[in-house]
Amino acid sequence: MTLLFDNALLGIAIAGVFYLALACARLAAFTRRPRELASEFLPSFSILKPLAGLEPQLDENLRSCCDQEYAGTFEVIFCLHSRADPAFVVAERIAAEFPACTRIAVGENPRIVNPKIANLAKAGAEPRNEIVVIADSDIRVTRHYLRALASSFTSEKVGAATCLYAGLPNASLASRLGALQIEDVFIPSVLVALALGPLRFCLGATMAVRRSLLPTIGGLEALGETIADDHTLGRLVADRQKIVELSRYVVRTTVPERTLRELWAHELRWARTNFALAPAGYAFSFLMYALPLVLIYLLVSRNLAWGLPLALIAALMRLALHSLARRALGVNRGVDVLLVPIRDFLSLAVWFVSLFGRRVRWRGRTYAAK
Repeated sequence: MTLLFDNALLGIAIAGVFYLALACARLAAFTRRPRELASEFLPSFSILKPLAGLEPQLDENLRSCCDQEYAGTFEVIFCLHSRADPAFVVAERIAAEFPACTRIAVGENPRIVNPKIANLAKAGAEPRNEIVVIADSDIRVTRHYLRALASSFTSEKVGAATCLYAGLPNASLASRLGALQIEDVFIPSVLVALALGPLRFCLGATMAVRRSLLPTIGGLEALGETIADDHTLGRLVADRQKIVELSRYVVRTTVPERTLRELWAHELRWARTNFALAPAGYAFSFLMYALPLVLIYLLVSRNLAWGLPLALIAALMRLALHSLARRALGVNRGVDVLLVPIRDFLSLAVWFVSLFGRRVRWRGRTYAAK
């Protein structure tokens, strides 16, 4: 029985190493893709920004969406639930700085469960332009953002486009670990999933969709039945036989957590949401954490003949993935390589705990992940 268990652990560890190899290959392929910026095809854009609370670096994030080097027409709509929200003052300040392309919509749609979509699908926030972009309030972009998105819609077959993202951590350990989760774990998993079939989901960092397509999928309201609005939009677009395009452009997201407790709560919400969306695939997603798996095998089996070489291979592959992810996503901050083992053991712990329960906390409210 012990031998059977050891062999099972060995098989899992080897599978994890193969996953790392595939993830490295996918990151390298993404890096080789050219960064395209539209120069002739310049559709009009409506950018919806859901605001709720005074988040870190909110001013810089909102300003980046308005300060665009784009010859076409675009508007940025700041959406808030209430004028009493402290983010309203920031939105007013940015709108005064960019009056030609901004407007503010206050209110909500009480019929919608998802508070983000309830903030967007309301009177006064109606998008007017050809491409509707939903980008979270913690997202920061460069001045070429809209030109990059425009290049994804040159084909009429494309119904939606989305972007990968990298972290903008603060100086805390929790924030740096959170950025590593995004860059070293989540983003490679997206690229691996894309290797297995067409993209059928979007990422909340940027969800761009043709406005002409919205009525056919039930409007923005159709995204509000669950908290996974990004996955819902991608699925609905793909169900209409339209392509969900992964842009080569990479946005940035602030990672505000300052304590490990805050980080744990955030990542557990992500994990349980992903488990609810794809239970079979998520159940085997622990294979992404090859380094802890190999070390667990080595500890349990004490088989140095297999364990030590496998641990060396896993460590080298994991470091390669870390380096490739930074290059693919354009990350140039200080080196966090010493945090990689901590990050992987923490990720494995989040995965394990996420299997036992469906309740998640989001913006002070409790939801059932579905």
